[in-house]
Amino acid sequence: MLDQKLKDFREKLVLDHFADEVKQDFDAVLSTFPHPHYELIATGAVHDGRDDVLNYHRTSRKAFPDQRHELIAMRHADDAVICEFWLLGTHKGYLGSVPPTGNAFRVRMCAFFIFEGEELVCERIYFDTLSLIKQLFKGFNLKSPKGILQFYKAASGLLRDMKDLSKVTQSKL
Repeated sequence: MLDQKLKDFREKLVLDHFADEVKQDFDAVLSTFPHPHYELIATGAVHDGRDDVLNYHRTSRKAFPDQRHELIAMRHADDAVICEFWLLGTHKGYLGSVPPTGNAFRVRMCAFFIFEGEELVCERIYFDTLSLIKQLFKGFNLKSPKGILQFYKAASGLLRDMKDLSKVTQSKL
């Protein structure tokens, strides 16, 4: 059973981590780990170490510069803080091979912040890829040549990336 002091410490660390991600203060985000480690279950991507995790954050913010969260619920386990949240943003840059669509998204997600005592050792993120894709691809005007071309470019990029979804968030800058 966790004591209240440890629960409070972990909760503050996670809330600060979330706030620093939104502010894009990635040095502060990375400082919440002794060794940064992210796992994106939907794509199979694992980002391990400071440089890899920093590249993940920078790449994802190029695709979604206004990315932010809305916390739905926070739960405590003996070795984790579990957060359910909405992830929101606008697709303004390349996501892997998918060109920007300009569409906004709002996707329900769950993140497990795994701890060993007071040390954050992993952020493991679960989300529904199809919900995100549907929102990014909505609104193409398939009755106009321009809309058809935009849809083709986005769908072609997605199909290329589906060969290995883990590469979508591992693009080098």
